[in-house]
Amino acid sequence: MYMMNSVFMNELDKFVVVFIDDILIYSKNEKEHEEHLRIVLARLREHKLYAKFSKCAFWLKEVGFLGHVLSEKGVAVDPSKVEAVLNWKQPESVTGIRSFLGLAGYYRRFIKDFSKIAKPMTSLTKKNVKFIWSPKCEEGFQELKKLLTTAPVLAQPDVTKRFDVYCDASGQGLGYVLMQEGRVIAYASRQLRKHEANYPTHDLELAAVVHALKIWRHYLLGNTCHIYTDHKSLKYIFTQPELNMRQRRWLELIKDYDLEIHYHPGKANVVADALSRRAHCNVIEAQPTARVICWEMDEIEMPTEQLVELYSLIIEPTIKDLVIAAQKQDPGMAHICEGIDEEKKACFTLDDQGVLWFNNRLVVPKDMELRKKILDEAHTSVLTMHPGSNKMYQDLKQKFWWTRMKREIAKYVSECDVCKRVKADHLKPGGMLQPLNVPAWKWEDIHMDFVVGLPRTQKGYDSIWVIIDRFTKAAHFIPVKTCYTAATYAGLYISRIVSLHGIPVTITSDRGSVFVSCFWEHLQTALGTKLIRSLAYHPQTSGQVERDECLPLAEFAYNNSYQKSLNMAPFEALYGRRYRTPLNWSEPGERVTFGPDLVTQAEEQVKFIQSNLKSAQSRQKSYSDRRRRPLVFEKGDHVYLRVSPMKGVHRFGVKGKLAPRYDGPFKITEQCGPVAYRLELPPHLAAVHDVFHVSQLKKCLRVPEEEVDTSQVQIEPDLTYEARPIKILDQKQRSTRRNTVNFYKVQWSDHSEEEATWETEEYLQTKHPGFLPSTSNHFESLTGEARDPRRAHGAKRARPCGAPAYREYGEAAAAAPGRVKRRREGPAPNPNPFPLSPVPFPPRPRRSLAAPPLPAELGFELAPPWSGLPEPNRPHHRNRRSMPPLPR
Repeated sequence: MYMMNSVFMNELDKFVVVFIDDILIYSKNEKEHEEHLRIVLARLREHKLYAKFSKCAFWLKEVGFLGHVLSEKGVAVDPSKVEAVLNWKQPESVTGIRSFLGLAGYYRRFIKDFSKIAKPMTSLTKKNVKFIWSPKCEEGFQELKKLLTTAPVLAQPDVTKRFDVYCDASGQGLGYVLMQEGRVIAYASRQLRKHEANYPTHDLELAAVVHALKIWRHYLLGNTCHIYTDHKSLKYIFTQPELNMRQRRWLELIKDYDLEIHYHPGKANVVADALSRRAHCNVIEAQPTARVICWEMDEIEMPTEQLVELYSLIIEPTIKDLVIAAQKQDPGMAHICEGIDEEKKACFTLDDQGVLWFNNRLVVPKDMELRKKILDEAHTSVLTMHPGSNKMYQDLKQKFWWTRMKREIAKYVSECDVCKRVKADHLKPGGMLQPLNVPAWKWEDIHMDFVVGLPRTQKGYDSIWVIIDRFTKAAHFIPVKTCYTAATYAGLYISRIVSLHGIPVTITSDRGSVFVSCFWEHLQTALGTKLIRSLAYHPQTSGQVERDECLPLAEFAYNNSYQKSLNMAPFEALYGRRYRTPLNWSEPGERVTFGPDLVTQAEEQVKFIQSNLKSAQSRQKSYSDRRRRPLVFEKGDHVYLRVSPMKGVHRFGVKGKLAPRYDGPFKITEQCGPVAYRLELPPHLAAVHDVFHVSQLKKCLRVPEEEVDTSQVQIEPDLTYEARPIKILDQKQRSTRRNTVNFYKVQWSDHSEEEATWETEEYLQTKHPGFLPSTSNHFESLTGEARDPRRAHGAKRARPCGAPAYREYGEAAAAAPGRVKRRREGPAPNPNPFPLSPVPFPPRPRRSLAAPPLPAELGFELAPPWSGLPEPNRPHHRNRRSMPPLPR
């Protein structure tokens, strides 16, 4: 190669291209070509190099060179080379994938979106990735074959003219197109590397520009080029005051080129954008056809070098045309004025085409399907975005009219599922206030809750346990740690509450993890205390604790402060006197109440406190009910459930600012109180308590049969969703030299039995744990055949000290004594059904070089992986001839 470059040093890249012993001479016309040919032959004669005449070809309009076909139209793929790709069999190893991608990648400049199509196969070539030929790999394998057969003809670059580069970047990869005068010279794309996935958008778009300059450096360096990108801020990269180190390094590379960066909107940058993103539709293949647009697609003709992508668009009639056509087909339009006031009849007019109008508004006939189409267009289209009923009526009444139009619009909006889920309520909260019963004595009914998220003290305390007596409003503030267990809280409860005030009758709390634990419930049951928990996501039930926001206040100051609901301090209600402080002192001998008088005084004080509490509750209920509305549901109604009830409460469902405010609808199964209802929640909300306050519910006005449950479908970013397995239809086994693989024919949710797929047991256990049957007898129930005892995993020999004990594998293991080859997927079942009997010691699985037989239902035989290799190379080691020599 060095010698050939030295011989034609003065002619290279002018009219000669040389690759080892292949010499290509190109010219603009026959006269130049004759002169160029004479110069090349003289050079060969000068250096005593001889060309065989039988291998030479002269005066060609089209020639094959290095796997390409060159002509006046441009560069195309050599069909003889493509035939090798088309006849390529499915790769069975990583080496086979690398060989195929190496050959197909040689023509990647002809294939748009090559990196995306080959991504499932390139992922199998990574380290520590198990080789599994998935349907996506097969789809990409066949797609590359198809694209190579329909590869376009690329234009030849002209260094005297300007180059245009279109770049785009996405979260999946980079894409670029090199063009000149509207004709494509080359396509290019690549996947993002692991560290590039963390780049910000600005750096990712700049990386696409830099990589395009690198791969087409031989075209762009020294020539004028324009870079088009859909990231507008790149226009100012040269004047940007602050740059990071990566941007500075790339800017030094960009300054070597004579280029200008222009903004190109993303909608117009379809070519480069398609290379970096997933295509959402199938493009119709263009055929060479006249530069005349005709009514039929087959009549369009155009020169081959100006092929474009043609899309077939179906233009639907407008709403106005549909209404006019419906008027002509409706026989009742003539009697539409019947039953209308005389003043309104004068407003109806007929135009020259026989179309009925009402005050210059088009009259819509009584066609419910047409009216629904109008309402859908005015409410759910991307140009309207779900307006309210009043706004929607004001928009529609400018152009359309029909009887009871406003009522139908209001009914339509009230039944819109999206509006119910997403829009905020502008009504009073539902449900009247339901006060708790007034306690009968001190410290019989208490509230408790936690104040969390506080700064950690030197002793490690970061929370406060607040316990309040509902009768006297006396409180205890106990410093705790969030890492405390239920047993620790029980010890504090006994030492700080029970030892001072005795065992309370009821405890009201929220549904924290401590208060719903089994230990706490069993403790209170043993002490005889009844637990009252607040409704799900309704902390107002224990509002006395939640309203205590003055966390740093000392327990002394709180208990000695005046409470309006008691008309005294909590300490005075508890002990009959105030704390002694510098502002509240008592002289010796002032307390002269003893014996029966003290008991009578305490009873009167309790009655006084009860009266004050009832009055306070009555005032609170009257004040609260003014801002609430009565809301009652019936058993069997369907309601929506608010998913983000209030700030600071753990929410459920989809999270995010644009997430729906309501989930459902759900069916009401029971009314648990005046303002509490039990709902029938789906399985994915099993961890949520199913009793809710009425203020968290919204009635569903649609018929339940028309509702579609979309909560079960998890939409991925690539607009796909994962179905759930619901039924096993069949099972089969496939044996390899190391283990036996079970295949299950699975029917998926929202799919019929004809769409069932075969999946491995390992995949189902990993992706859908708990779905597979727990015993191996499921295969017998499906096929009616006994399972092969040689494949019964878990069959073991018992120790000499005890008799062998088997489960359902007993008969199979008895038929094949000794060690049995065990399957590797999943743990083997315990062969000992009795806990007190000796457990047999599991033997080490034996590795056999003999290929196990395949079941007959598979319909084919599996050749051992070492078939076809020479005898010395049959062990598991690699071929010795491909291994480097070992050091001595």
